[in-house]
Amino acid sequence: MTYTDTVNWMFNQLPMYQKQGKKAYKEDLSNTLILAKHLKNPETKFKSIHVAGTNGKGSTSHMLASVLQEAGYKVGLYTSPHLKDFRERIKINGKEISKQFVLGFIKRNKTFLETNSLSFFEMTVGMAFDYFAKKKVDIAIIEVGLGGRLDSTNIIKPEVSVITNIGLDHTPFLGNTLHAIAEEKGGIIKKNIPVVVGETQKETKPVFNRLAAEISSPIFYADQLIKESLQSDLKGSYQEKNIKTVLQTINVLQTQHWKLSKENIQNGLLYVSKNTGLKGRWQVLQNNPKVICDTAHNKEGLTYVMQQLQEEPFNNLHIVFGVVSDKDLDSIIPFLPKKATYYFCKPNIPRGKNAEALCNYFRERGYVGSIYNSVNEAYKQALIFAKKEDLIYVGGSTFVVAEII
Repeated sequence: MTYTDTVNWMFNQLPMYQKQGKKAYKEDLSNTLILAKHLKNPETKFKSIHVAGTNGKGSTSHMLASVLQEAGYKVGLYTSPHLKDFRERIKINGKEISKQFVLGFIKRNKTFLETNSLSFFEMTVGMAFDYFAKKKVDIAIIEVGLGGRLDSTNIIKPEVSVITNIGLDHTPFLGNTLHAIAEEKGGIIKKNIPVVVGETQKETKPVFNRLAAEISSPIFYADQLIKESLQSDLKGSYQEKNIKTVLQTINVLQTQHWKLSKENIQNGLLYVSKNTGLKGRWQVLQNNPKVICDTAHNKEGLTYVMQQLQEEPFNNLHIVFGVVSDKDLDSIIPFLPKKATYYFCKPNIPRGKNAEALCNYFRERGYVGSIYNSVNEAYKQALIFAKKEDLIYVGGSTFVVAEII
């Protein structure tokens, strides 16, 4: 098989949550443990940092990777989902996993993967761990895919666990209260291993304190401990919380054996995109008219992004908007401005929500917008209608942003 054939096989033959939704969610780690054993437990052969949370875990993971790279370490980075190419999920020092390794991994293990009905995410985690072990990384930043306790990544024993924050997202899988979701995300806390919580929330703090105390894990709340604020090339006021989370995590690493200077930290935060290749976080695509895209897709994320959007200078606001079919629109619509022209579209995945249904939902609530056949068509029309003093925002879903970057 070619690389394209291989990736298509992974996408089409095995369940993938991002495309198919709930039926791809596995409620235990048995498959991951079977695969890890088959691969000779690669997760035990490198150091790691485990990052969970509702919002900010991607940015936090990339910031940590960048700082460690600036300090001269060989740094693995596992994140999801990807924007353009599957290989974005697995990187070492900002360089994507080679097509040859992807091909070789599937070729060597295809029979095993099929026999054991491994999901897309399970096999991808196995591939990442195998790659990091074979390439002998000094440390890998491992971002949780969904939840924490039952996530396929939760077989590692990290140097430190990180939980950015808790919000009401993926409620069919994780629970419909902050308390319940915190229980699931807190499942990454390991015995005697420090945990950094980015945001103190009254509903979740008792949960994290109890989980940490039960297994003697030191717990640190970054927003209570970190008073300074450093600059980053990742723009957006919401990144301030992520920066504090990173700084507290670095403080913990420094008490261990990791050498991270003040210069490493400053440069790491300033050159995140350059060092890691991160895209889609308050990314300015052009000026006159200014176009900003962001992958925020839930209540908490969109709240911060929309607040920042209103601080931008513009005459008229144009919003290219699409979501996935299981998105709880009632939870996000209060944060979306009515004083804007909307370009409703469906991201090109099976889970994408029908643009007509999306438009009707918004129109019934007093919003103004039109229906387009694709994300690209919607974006092109926004560029045509917008004057140079206007502002275009593209978002609602990672998959919408992926189609126009």
